[in-house]
Amino acid sequence: MKFDTASLTNLSIHHVGNKGLEQKLTLSENTFDFGDGLTEKLEKFFLGKFDKAHERFRFSHPSSLKFNEVYSYAENIFADKEAFHENTRNIARHLFESTTHPKIKPGELYVAHFINCEIEERVVEAVGIFKTEVKSGYFDVSRKNRDFTMSYLEGIDSNKFDKGCIIFNTKSEEGFLVAIMDNQNRGEEAKYWSENFLGLTQISNEFHQTNHLLNLTKEFISERMSEEFEVEKTDQIVLLNRSVEYFNKHETFDKEEFETEVFGQTDLIESFRNYDTEYRQNYDIELEDSFDISPQAVKKQARVFKSVLKLDKNFHVYIHGNKDMIEKGVDEDGRKYYKLYFEDEE
Repeated sequence: MKFDTASLTNLSIHHVGNKGLEQKLTLSENTFDFGDGLTEKLEKFFLGKFDKAHERFRFSHPSSLKFNEVYSYAENIFADKEAFHENTRNIARHLFESTTHPKIKPGELYVAHFINCEIEERVVEAVGIFKTEVKSGYFDVSRKNRDFTMSYLEGIDSNKFDKGCIIFNTKSEEGFLVAIMDNQNRGEEAKYWSENFLGLTQISNEFHQTNHLLNLTKEFISERMSEEFEVEKTDQIVLLNRSVEYFNKHETFDKEEFETEVFGQTDLIESFRNYDTEYRQNYDIELEDSFDISPQAVKKQARVFKSVLKLDKNFHVYIHGNKDMIEKGVDEDGRKYYKLYFEDEE
């Protein structure tokens, strides 16, 4: 997904309140007039963060794609550019109807049309849907006669929007290719953007596969192992490090190879496979036994693989390698301790 040559050709702005809180929907009469020098700044604002959106989605509906509102409105825009603004108004109405969770903030909705967007080695047009909710305060300083004046204003952070999606005009019969971002909400209130409003289903690509396999492994080592085996915290940390190391040094994931290199023992492997089955059922996903590893997903997940042994509030011990160099014990007074061995001091 690249936007080096992408151009913004049309934009409509509306304001969407929270219907559940009896706030209003305000629709603009006409498309936005860019003015001099604003187009390039808006392109950076809308597209600049999407190089980090590696997951892919498609529109879906239990009955038929034609009943997915945003899919239909995007399809109309691609088919008839003259109908752009009216379809953006319909998108705003649909978002308003979907905005009922009490934690969802009101905000401006931007619907944009782009050309020359690159995805999967194809150059296509795209529709972007973005929402800003959070205002930031700033001081405006200006010159007046021979003095300066200062006023406090509130505005939109020019570096990021709060929610966004880009709909690429490719694979329309499958629900288009879609990338999404939500920089504001987490948990249940975040689902209204991807599920209630957009009606998206995640596409299983290498990022999706890698991300879930690492998450599955982390949950198994951190939670399930201690329930079924007597395991030291240091053992868990070593296995977490070994898991990330496997994904870092291999280009392709092979399940049997991974199980052997990381867990080794038959009983651990069997327990991991049982947890793997539960994980797939709980998340309702299909995971392949072999796939290309996504470096971006490894980088994302590695941040939450803890290699730190926390001892009360006094010490943090970072464990990166040989477990044989650390020894746990209890002294004659009943105090627990760790003994560390090393060759070089830096």
